[in-house]
Amino acid sequence: MRLLILGGTEFAGRAVVEAALGRGWEVTVLNRGRLQPPPGARALRGDRTAPDGLAALAGGEWDAVVDTWSSAPRAVHEAARLLADRAGRYVYVSSCSVYAWAPPAGYTEDAPLVAGAEAEAEHTEYPQDKRGGELAALGAFGADRSVLVRSGLILGPYENIGRLPWWLTRIARGGPVLAPGPRGLPLQYVDVRDLAEWILGAVERELSGAYNLIGPRGHATMGGLLDACLEVTGGPAELRWTAPEVVLDAGIRPWTQLPVWVPPGSDMHDALHGADVSRALATGLSCRPVAETVADTWAWLREIGWSAPQRPDRPAVGLDPAVEAKVLGR
Repeated sequence: MRLLILGGTEFAGRAVVEAALGRGWEVTVLNRGRLQPPPGARALRGDRTAPDGLAALAGGEWDAVVDTWSSAPRAVHEAARLLADRAGRYVYVSSCSVYAWAPPAGYTEDAPLVAGAEAEAEHTEYPQDKRGGELAALGAFGADRSVLVRSGLILGPYENIGRLPWWLTRIARGGPVLAPGPRGLPLQYVDVRDLAEWILGAVERELSGAYNLIGPRGHATMGGLLDACLEVTGGPAELRWTAPEVVLDAGIRPWTQLPVWVPPGSDMHDALHGADVSRALATGLSCRPVAETVADTWAWLREIGWSAPQRPDRPAVGLDPAVEAKVLGR
């Protein structure tokens, strides 16, 4: 298989490159050159935001293109239009954020969508940009040759958002840790490597259409996630489970100040941890245990000197130690 990755050096894109190389595929990566792709990939240089930024793609044919773009839909439109006659399939890594807020628990790929930006639009808001990217892929490749990967929470090595790295470094620091309850709160996420393997399988099977690409609801719990962090770090931390109402009354923001966590019974929990993923499971999605995701992320953090990369277009996550201490002191 000949695969073209637009990006391919960070988080999801890098995981796809590594998985494809592991299968013996011929992999080409187009990026700006700030970071190097994994060894074995052919590197092309190009800035999708600049005039003639796709010039390096003037020649060549591929069985599939994987695009993880998250900003102005225009970049997806231009790439997809350029490659429509020279690639078999366009896989666009989108997001469950394209669903109109707030989707009810159990929502499928047929749930109502946000009004997307035009396919040729500049950057607007994240949900509209992602939906615009979907429309751009569909417009160039058609419904039969487009795969819309509507991902949710993605964890694992190379994470550049900071959610799991924050929990790991916080627990490694030791002492009392504010653990937002309940312990049994069901979570929904996908390991980035499982996401990558499903994408490659979709290319092999010549799938098309939209897929909610997250693990099953309750594949892990908040307790299971933090216990795994405690286990791998081996630090002297003490998880102090705290009721959701106490956390919220303290003004702590779910999802951002306490990454991954959102209160049970809320619109946020239904939307972020409540998608129906039966279509993805029926087409090959396999999810590794949470303990493996946590252990491998910890090992990666150690390898890179404990400082995880941070995407400049995403806000930093995590709870200020003073706020944590104040809540625990109550």
